[in-house]
Amino acid sequence: MASFIIEGNHRLKGEITPQGAKNEALQVICAVLLTSEEVRLQNVPDIVDVNNLILLLRDIGVKVTYNAPGDITFKADTLNLDYLRSQEYLDRCASLRGSVLTVGPLVARHGRAVISKPGGDKIGRRRLDTHFYGLQKLGAAFNFDPDNDIFEMTAERLKGAYMLLDEASVTGTANIVMAAVLAEGTTTIYNAACEPYLQQLCRLLNSMGARISGIASNLLTIEGVKELHGATHRILPDMIEIGSFIGIGAMVGDGITIKNVSLPDLGIIPDSFRRLGIAIEERGDDLYIPGGRGYEIESFIDGSFMTLADAPWPGLTPDLLSILIVVATQAKGSVLFHQKMFESRLFFVDKLIEMGAQIILCDPHRAVVVGHNFEHLLKARRMVSPDIRAGIAMLIAAMSAEGTSRIDNVGQIDRGYERIEERLNALGAKITRL
Repeated sequence: MASFIIEGNHRLKGEITPQGAKNEALQVICAVLLTSEEVRLQNVPDIVDVNNLILLLRDIGVKVTYNAPGDITFKADTLNLDYLRSQEYLDRCASLRGSVLTVGPLVARHGRAVISKPGGDKIGRRRLDTHFYGLQKLGAAFNFDPDNDIFEMTAERLKGAYMLLDEASVTGTANIVMAAVLAEGTTTIYNAACEPYLQQLCRLLNSMGARISGIASNLLTIEGVKELHGATHRILPDMIEIGSFIGIGAMVGDGITIKNVSLPDLGIIPDSFRRLGIAIEERGDDLYIPGGRGYEIESFIDGSFMTLADAPWPGLTPDLLSILIVVATQAKGSVLFHQKMFESRLFFVDKLIEMGAQIILCDPHRAVVVGHNFEHLLKARRMVSPDIRAGIAMLIAAMSAEGTSRIDNVGQIDRGYERIEERLNALGAKITRL
């Protein structure tokens, strides 16, 4: 199990380029299962979750060619569907939440999909009902083996349908869209997720011959086609990594430029940091974080207490709340964070409290942070990363702390961040991997 040793309170300066988006990569990589022709994906992040998904597809029979770093060609012309029942395949699914995204494409093109209950971050219940509800509406039969936690879906031919989703699930919408593009007739999905990465998936599918309209809205209409062809697609920069770098620039930066951020696709992320008082300059498609010491939390127009809450897009992504909480620990003023979408994502604040942060955990969903205004730095501690986002939040806290911290189980961070210690050390951080 790898660990980071972090020598805190070093100032960072320079330029950094975000990796390709993890959540988009998981979706578009599964979309290659929809055609027998070559699909070329560029700006693919070199991270654990993405690499494990690629290995999973390769074992199913997908041909994978690495053209250059981050540039990969996939060809799913011959698949071994018998492998779907192997224990090796089911074990891999159990350790990778992205495996659920194979269900829609496999059912649509091959009439059958099998997965075990997928893994992922331990952030509370993450139900899969929306995925299976949507595919059942398209005509797929669903079977669950509770003794082995195995899900199976079968269909001779999917047929378009109208559906109103019970939640705007990003991966659920992605799965349904990938199945519907090969269904017979027209599918209408209301209360669909509309995150930029879902938009990117739809654009890729359209470039492969699909007919999807309503992209960027919560009402998608899909006219089914008989087959899809190959295409080339470039993955967006990762908005969560961009938000992480904004937080680093605020707490320990003396001028950090985040390059090529695809500003129109960041939504309210920059403004959410600005509400904590962080200066962010837009320079073309780059963001510049002047840094220095000091930022003051805003109040609402009527003078009431600042509250930041997560919500489905175009609201604030829940993946950034942990970073915002860490940043708030050194702000001037107080802020209430309301985590609505997951049950267990705020429990990591106990570690920040041990480091000296003034945080009141009201309940599993709400935390009040009283900022130190850099008058009292956090203190170094030994910690264990429970998931990707809490792990990066702990890393940012350790970088701003007095003394030397240790974070164990950093394989969790590696699942979402590419060579993070190398890239931050290039800016002046002191992080050693054990």
